[in-house]
Amino acid sequence: HRPPPTKIPAAERDEIRELLCSQRFCDLAPAQVYATLLDEGTYLCSERTMYRILTEADLIGDRRRGHRRTGHSAPQVSADGPNQVWSWDISRLAGPAPRVWFYLYVILDIFSRKIVGWAVDVAESDKVAHHLINTTCERNGIDPHQLTLHSDRGAQMTSTTIAELLEDLSVTRSLSRPRVSNDNPYSEANFKTAKYRPDYPARFDTVETARTWMRDFVSWYNHDHYHSGIGYLHPNDVHDGTAIKI
Repeated sequence: HRPPPTKIPAAERDEIRELLCSQRFCDLAPAQVYATLLDEGTYLCSERTMYRILTEADLIGDRRRGHRRTGHSAPQVSADGPNQVWSWDISRLAGPAPRVWFYLYVILDIFSRKIVGWAVDVAESDKVAHHLINTTCERNGIDPHQLTLHSDRGAQMTSTTIAELLEDLSVTRSLSRPRVSNDNPYSEANFKTAKYRPDYPARFDTVETARTWMRDFVSWYNHDHYHSGIGYLHPNDVHDGTAIKI
């Protein structure tokens, strides 16, 4: 059962409430907390959402009583159709010399395992991620409140730029638990499949070479790969519904 798409997942709401009730912020108004976090380059939610979370917990007055230590719940992401939940991540590709890297961005549909968006760039940047997520949503006709986007807690994934984009698109953000490496298994498995391909090179000479290789890989992966996670069907067939006719 998916949470309402416009609502921040329960685990994240708990984290935000704990932060608002922490010793550092319990005596500050949500507007002050919001501004302080923005100054530090952190965006968790809008100021209005902070007020709403406190109101729901009856903590608008004295927030000191609302502070308690809690663990982080594992994110609950599931889908029974395409374009409900996407997973995205960034992986390094070895460049032409030691310590020279290109960066592979991939967005994967967790229901069909189809790669719905990707990019290779010379930088690991929230601007590149912003463009990729925005154009992928447009190309796939994603409506407001339709999609959940899951990721780990990397710098780009938790950046203000991405958080504001998802809020503008009415896309629900889902994040892995802190310091837990296996909460985003779909993206990790996809990167492993790519890097264990027989033709995967030890190094890419140029970013264009990396893009050409990735373009061929995506075509193979989506249309020809028999994916074990979806009953050895092709991701593209599952995504567009033709797999049920095979």
